[in-house]
Amino acid sequence: MTAREEVLARIRAALGTGATGTGPRPDGEVPRGYRTGADSDPPALVGLLTERLRDYGTSIRRCAPGGIPAAVSQALAERGARRVVVPAGLDLTSVTGATLIADDDLSPGALDAVDGVITTAALAIAETGTIVLDGGPGQGRRALTLVPDYHLCILQAGQIVAIVPQALSRLDPARPQTWISGPSATSDIELDRVQGVHGPRTLEVILVGS
Repeated sequence: MTAREEVLARIRAALGTGATGTGPRPDGEVPRGYRTGADSDPPALVGLLTERLRDYGTSIRRCAPGGIPAAVSQALAERGARRVVVPAGLDLTSVTGATLIADDDLSPGALDAVDGVITTAALAIAETGTIVLDGGPGQGRRALTLVPDYHLCILQAGQIVAIVPQALSRLDPARPQTWISGPSATSDIELDRVQGVHGPRTLEVILVGS
């Protein structure tokens, strides 16, 4: 048996397809021993997500459901953001102190010239501190959250799940997803951390809930 034949034989054995490379696994489904559920106590999820986001360098604000316009206005004022893009499906007409620009297929250059973007989210994962966008209402296209230097995300407390498998069960795999774990950052060969290379340098979250 040649080395190539040996490698292929091992692959067939691992796949359980037999010598011909066809047919089902003899033992049925592939075993999946990872966790698919976890504690979903809302206060615990909020606390864990907050801790993870702060570890990543993300600023977090809390507000009641009726306080979103005031919280957004305050965040933009403290940031000094005067021109901010807002995707379709997000009504922030009560926000003051900034000009809200509707995304009408703005060019990358136009997006780079604004002070930031405001979006909602599809959900968030507490254990990993990840916010997921899938292009739904209030989230917009991917470029909106990749080009501007500042991303302000409005997240409902009820959108938080504990672990990744729970998130996957809620998401549509056919939709364009963006998974965000803190501000965009990378490290060079000297391990010098640089933020804002592949996306916003600053991520801020308004967490809505009692």
